[in-house]
Amino acid sequence: MQQIATADLCDDHMSSPERLKVVEPGLFRMYGKKKNFHGPIETVKCFESNPLVRETLSSPGGGRVLVVDGGGSKRCAIMGDMLARFGAENGWNGVVINGYIRDSKIINGIDIGVKALGTHPLKSLKAYRGEKGVQVNFGGVEFVPGHYIYSDEDGIIVSETRLELNEE
Repeated sequence: MQQIATADLCDDHMSSPERLKVVEPGLFRMYGKKKNFHGPIETVKCFESNPLVRETLSSPGGGRVLVVDGGGSKRCAIMGDMLARFGAENGWNGVVINGYIRDSKIINGIDIGVKALGTHPLKSLKAYRGEKGVQVNFGGVEFVPGHYIYSDEDGIIVSETRLELNEE
């Protein structure tokens, strides 16, 4: 996967018709081996229950990034090491979670990029399936399935279209 810096993408595309959006800075912590990841967006909306996250990461990712709106709940983790491993093994480039993860030490050794609000030791419930392929909104940005997400140490940006760096 090509390394693409979000700062460079902002420099090249901030005033372009791709409608580049920057996620509110400082919300997310970085986990996993991949510090720089990008791809088409797939979404899951769930609250304190992760069966659809598991199902999605267990299916072929094809270089996509899963964006999970867990409602920002601080009462449990939406993803742990097993789901992160499923995602890496199935070709997902990354996961962005509006919620918490657990098993962070193990996840940091898995070849996947993860951004989450933080860590929580309690696993989620399995009572509510959730919704897949729906528009979700957090961090001041709308995440739409099929749009593109770019994440690195500097932040997260979203575009309606795939972005390239201008060669100079």
